[in-house]
Amino acid sequence: LLYLRPGANALAVKAAVLHRLDELAASFPPGVSYKVPFDTTPFVTESIKEVLTTLVEALVLVTLVVFLFLQSWRATLIPMLAVPVSVVGTFLGLLLLGFSINVLTLFGLVLAIGIVVDDAIVVIENVERIMATEGLPAKQAADKAIRQVAGALVAIVLVLCAVFVPIAFLGGVTGSMFKQFAATIVISVVLSGVVALTLTPALCAILLKDVPDDKKSGFFGLFNRTFERVTRGYTGSVDRVLGRPKAWLAAFAVLVGLAVVLWRHVPGGFIPTEDKGYFAVAIQLPDAASLQRTQEVVKRVEGYLRADPAVRNIVALAGLDLLSRSNQTNGATIFVNLRPWDERGGDETIDAITKRLNGKLFGMHDAIGFAFNLPEIPGLGATSGMELNLQDRSGRNVRDFTKQVQAFTAAANTLPAAQGVTANFRANVPQVYVEVDRTTAKARGVKLGDVFGTLQSLLSTLYINDFNLYGRTYRVQAEAQARFRQTPEDIGRLYVRGTDDAMIPLSALTRTEIRSGPTLITRFNGFTSALVTGTTKESSSSGELLDQVEGLIGRQFASEGVGYAYSGQSYQERASSGQAGLIFVLGLIIVFLVLAAQYESWAIPFAVLLGVPFGVLGAFLGIWLRGQASDIYFQVGLITVVALAAKNAILIVEFANELRQQGHSIREAATEAARERFRPILMTSFAFILGVLPLTIASGAGAESRHSLGTGVFAGMLVATTVGIFFIPLFFRVIRGLSERGILTRRAGAAAGVGAPVPAPASPEAK
Repeated sequence: LLYLRPGANALAVKAAVLHRLDELAASFPPGVSYKVPFDTTPFVTESIKEVLTTLVEALVLVTLVVFLFLQSWRATLIPMLAVPVSVVGTFLGLLLLGFSINVLTLFGLVLAIGIVVDDAIVVIENVERIMATEGLPAKQAADKAIRQVAGALVAIVLVLCAVFVPIAFLGGVTGSMFKQFAATIVISVVLSGVVALTLTPALCAILLKDVPDDKKSGFFGLFNRTFERVTRGYTGSVDRVLGRPKAWLAAFAVLVGLAVVLWRHVPGGFIPTEDKGYFAVAIQLPDAASLQRTQEVVKRVEGYLRADPAVRNIVALAGLDLLSRSNQTNGATIFVNLRPWDERGGDETIDAITKRLNGKLFGMHDAIGFAFNLPEIPGLGATSGMELNLQDRSGRNVRDFTKQVQAFTAAANTLPAAQGVTANFRANVPQVYVEVDRTTAKARGVKLGDVFGTLQSLLSTLYINDFNLYGRTYRVQAEAQARFRQTPEDIGRLYVRGTDDAMIPLSALTRTEIRSGPTLITRFNGFTSALVTGTTKESSSSGELLDQVEGLIGRQFASEGVGYAYSGQSYQERASSGQAGLIFVLGLIIVFLVLAAQYESWAIPFAVLLGVPFGVLGAFLGIWLRGQASDIYFQVGLITVVALAAKNAILIVEFANELRQQGHSIREAATEAARERFRPILMTSFAFILGVLPLTIASGAGAESRHSLGTGVFAGMLVATTVGIFFIPLFFRVIRGLSERGILTRRAGAAAGVGAPVPAPASPEAK
């Protein structure tokens, strides 16, 4: 078995090992070759390949959306040029930060594809609007357009970066995963903002025609006429919403309450369980069973595995108990490699295979066996399910603790979310107890060290030394032959040297008896403990399982002095619980401060941040409908949704703020801003939504992670776009009205900047 050192790259290590084996193979004797029957790296390479395919699909879909709205390959080329610039720059930034190209950074790039074109789309859409409405040539229109939207672009970039700032302070496994994703997004967003402020206006002046084509016929004519009707309907709906603020604010409160309910209802998780193309089988025979019996059972299980066409390679290690990480004659571990994902059918997923295999293993009468998925992060525990260390905190004897462990596993298997709960702790293993008569040994001149040394050297292996022969090193170990150590009576036939070099049989110095006790006693945090493992049922999440187990211990076992502590993935899941909420709140605070500095007002940022709950509602609604958990990938996507929902609000609020400063009433400014920014909001949002669509329908290696990330982002942005855009103008009207009356500014302790009353006469709408 080959394990990676901390920080090592799995693909680089595999390449180096295979290269070295190829070199050594040249000197192998005739008929000797090597083979790698168990390899975990194909999951890594296949996952990266699948994400790259998703990346290409996202790029194609984004291009089609942009072309549909801009209706010109010249115009479409401008925002799409931002993609290679941002991607190449992101790779350079990741190199400088010491990150590698892995699944997490590629996930960030998939989301970035839809984000980096947003800024360029806002610029080019404004350029074309000015050219169409004011008749200016491309060069002058580009200059005027960038002056109008520069503030909004800067605000969007700052918000997208600010929301990821709290992630930099996270530690542990969760922090390491978040940081790589956040670094990818932030670098690409900053570069896209620079491109939109510099390169995009120049390209607009060069590539756009001074007299744009009038698309009134054909497919684009139909699309434009339909979109104009939709825009008029949207503007009318916004005006009606502004006319009844109390009713729609009440509706907003209901939606916020629904988001809170979903937040509490959706179960938590750590990392989705993937079909990694390999799994393990643990086998346990009756206590003190011989290695020969274990090997016979292993051969039988191998027969079950070879009968499954999805199985490719099998590696069996008799005598190794993987869960307890110990060598025991009655234990065995089998590692199974499956065929590639594209060679397996729908009934040959890892869950289906392990389910069929467990049905056969549970039918064995002479052994206990079960197949289980290995951890999603290699080295992080022994299984991908629950790892709980049940602790004896009252100091009772081992036999009583064993009864409690058995009672706990029996009760845990009845929990709604649990299945296959087992423990590795047993205290009834037959053992030979040898008691030395110290008085007799001393009287006959026998040293205790000689007695114990004789037992060790003849009943166990005693290392003596090494010697070299024909260029090879051999180890010398002393051990009695098997036929002389078969029964407890054979111990008494061993001899030890006494007074005057007399050979004294151990039967004269010792007494043997058969007792029962534990083969292995483990301590966790200083307490005698038993490792309890289990998996979740198909309709449950790991967070639900941990909650139910904790409730079970609190109700039935805590009063008896039994405690618990997690390890492996379960520990990381509990350690990271609550961090998502903290990051979410800190991100909103930083975004608020950034917007307050941008707009020089404490009031206007509220109109932007009030659009965030729509994205949160959509994200949780999406994973709830698909029966998914709130895991790390979803939480990363949720932070992205927060930033993008704020981006939509910025586009409307920024323009409405300018119109209000020009003397328009608050209601007119809000309505006109909603109408003018309706097209760019739909362009940018649907470019992003369709860009992440391949994540939601992905298959193959790493599909569960892509589903978790893509579902939340897709649904969150869909709701934020289709529902939130009706409320954002209302928020602007309410917040701006309160600000101009001095209510919010007095409470904030400031009354300057944009929040001050404008010189224009106040209309009734501002009152």
